[in-house]
Amino acid sequence: MASADLRQELNCSICLSIYTDPVILRCGHNFCRVCIDRALDAQEGGGGYTCPECRAECQERPALIRNNPLCNIVGSFLSSLQNETGIFCTYCIHSPVPAAKSCLHCEAFLCDNHLRVHSKSAEHVLCDPTTALGNRKCSVHKKILEYYCTEDAACICVSCSLTEEHRGHLVELLDEASEKKKEKLRNVLQKLNTKRAETEIRVQSLQVRRREYQGKAAGVTDTVTALFRDLRRQLEDLEKKVLSEIYSQAESISLSLSDLIRQLEINKEKLSRKMRHIEELCNMSDPVTVLQEPDTGDLCDTEDTERHDNQVHGAGDLDVGLISGTTRRGLSDIITCINTGIYVQEATEGLLDVATAGDKIQISGDRKTASWSDIRQNHPVTPEKFQCPQD
Repeated sequence: MASADLRQELNCSICLSIYTDPVILRCGHNFCRVCIDRALDAQEGGGGYTCPECRAECQERPALIRNNPLCNIVGSFLSSLQNETGIFCTYCIHSPVPAAKSCLHCEAFLCDNHLRVHSKSAEHVLCDPTTALGNRKCSVHKKILEYYCTEDAACICVSCSLTEEHRGHLVELLDEASEKKKEKLRNVLQKLNTKRAETEIRVQSLQVRRREYQGKAAGVTDTVTALFRDLRRQLEDLEKKVLSEIYSQAESISLSLSDLIRQLEINKEKLSRKMRHIEELCNMSDPVTVLQEPDTGDLCDTEDTERHDNQVHGAGDLDVGLISGTTRRGLSDIITCINTGIYVQEATEGLLDVATAGDKIQISGDRKTASWSDIRQNHPVTPEKFQCPQD
């Protein structure tokens, strides 16, 4: 009853559970810190704060002060609750005393004091305190289990050893059988320890290898990053060079065509003047004047037209071959840079097949590395040769 009354006094009025980190307000009431924080948060912006229990008001949010004495009381009470769930002496009826041993014969728990005066006869078997005393007795004969049948792998009592089920079987005392099994378990444990140690060594070895590979990967990553950065720069330079060549050719052709256009414009103006003069002659009514005017000649001279056509063709066109050659040479230089930037490491498995290598793939003498070559290698032609060109 006293414990129940104390528990009621240690309950928070908000969550109705035992205080957790109790704090006290100025009005003297206690709450769990989390509970009162939530209650005050709910009152935020309402023009003031009130105690959830007595409704005492204050304008500012009250400070939460930890109630250390109450914390100690709660801790002691919880500890006592834990002790109440333990095993206590059967004979200490005035106050609970933890049990030191259990008597299988008496089916009782004994403290140190009662253990000293307890019977020492063989039928009183003592063991560590346990609530499962029924497991230490035979379910058929209700006697203490004293033997172990090695053939049936079962714990039996004296009566069991005399029955048909276990008669003639090899039996051992429980302690002896237990020690034998413990010895086997120790051997198994030793083997497991050895295996675990070997496994740990393998794990450490693999961790070292992983770190090595991570380091190699980081190095290769840096190399490839630098290579691609250089490739982008070379490609940009090649693009500028090819575009400059195209612009130069286009500018030269444009200048030539501009000169021809100016010449044609001059000829066009001359033809316009002659046309106007001829029109004037055609409109004259005086035949003498018309006949005395010198001949204008054949204005539709085909030679003049052919000369201009030849000049147009002579102006030239974009030299696509030169542009293509510049591009190919630039790309070939970039590929050479790739082959010198990333090399094929020694193969750990298998060798390179010369029969399937491209004509510009150079294979080392040990057939473990390959590199690009501008010189055709004249590898032997076999049915396995790639059908698509590799250069």
